Amino acid sequence: MKSQAKLVQLGPIAQLRAGKLFRRLVQLAVGLAFFGMSIGMMIRGNLGLAPWDALHVGLNEYLPVSFGWIVVGVSFVILLLWIPLREMPGIGTLANAVVVGAVADLTMRVLNTPDTFIMRLLLTVGGVFVCGLGSALYIGAQLGRGPRDGLMTGLHRVSGLSLRAVRTALELAVLFLGLLLAGYEVLGIGTVLFALCIGPLTQAMLPWALVRFDADADADADADADA
Repeated sequence: MKSQAKLVQLGPIAQLRAGKLFRRLVQLAVGLAFFGMSIGMMIRGNLGLAPWDALHVGLNEYLPVSFGWIVVGVSFVILLLWIPLREMPGIGTLANAVVVGAVADLTMRVLNTPDTFIMRLLLTVGGVFVCGLGSALYIGAQLGRGPRDGLMTGLHRVSGLSLRAVRTALELAVLFLGLLLAGYEVLGIGTVLFALCIGPLTQAMLPWALVRFDADADADADADADA
């Protein structure tokens, strides 16, 4: 049977039965590690952050825990919001909630903010690129959406608004909260680069990273949708 090169909607059990599980778990772990690294790189670049990380940094100003624990805590709070939205978590959802924050913390311990603007810019641009690569890898593993992505898709389904409108509203809201908590230092060229580049980068890399399933996976996805 010819393999399928597309994202499919799989429930937690179907994700495990869809095949190529070892390869997908490894890809998920690598993708989430890259995602966490990208956060640490952009923070150490200190030239502006992604909206959610602006919120995380803002909360870190007031809570007596490390940045990574802030990321983990926010992830699990968001997962509570999945319940009324009837979003279904997967292995990748729970791994995302834990691994990204832990790797971000580790990266920030290894890296320091460079003294020169050029090195800070390289860290920031590299962080955006690594985030795009990590996103493509963990999405392509097809083991469940991340907490923030699931919040977006759940609100899209419940509200009837477009994904673009929901994502824009969410990211503007969390960026505004980050500004209130941390001040304008969370804004910068990195914020603009992330907003303009992360979607195209992820889309460009996803066909390469997307795991191909046999048509049987589609049947499992249909059965999950009907359940």
